[in-house]
Amino acid sequence: MANANASIGISASPDAVWQLIGGFNSLPDWLPYIPGSELSEGGRVRRLATPSGDVIIERLEAFDNSARSYTYSILQAPFPVTHYRATLRVQALDDGTSKVDWVGEFAPVGVSDAEATALFEGIYRDGLQALAMSFAGKAGL
Repeated sequence: MANANASIGISASPDAVWQLIGGFNSLPDWLPYIPGSELSEGGRVRRLATPSGDVIIERLEAFDNSARSYTYSILQAPFPVTHYRATLRVQALDDGTSKVDWVGEFAPVGVSDAEATALFEGIYRDGLQALAMSFAGKAGL
C-alpha cells in the first residue's frame, strides 16, 4: 500500500471549519474541482462530478462528529489505484485556529507508488489550499 497526506493551518475555529467540510455531501461547497455531489444509500454513498465529466463514487466508512473526522473509500474513479481509503480531519490548535489533515492509503495499479502518491498529495494539497481560501479574510470564525 502507498500513502499520501497533506495538512494545512487555517485561521478559523475548528467548529467553523468542520461546519463547512464535515458534511459528506459538502465537497462542492469548498472544493473547486468537484462542482456536484449527489447522495444515495441514506447518505452513505456520494456520486461526485468533475468539470471534465468524470464520475467518482465514494462510500462513507466512518464519521465522528465530536472528533471532527470522517473516513471514506472510493468505489469507482478514474484513478490508477484500488483499495483507496482516506480520512479528512479537523484538529484544534492551542491558539484557537485549526489544522486540517487529509490522509489516504491505496494500492497503485499500472503506476509506481511514487506516481500514485504524488497524484493524491497534489489533490489533497490543492484541495486544502482551496479550503483555506474559503476562510481568507474571515479571521476569528
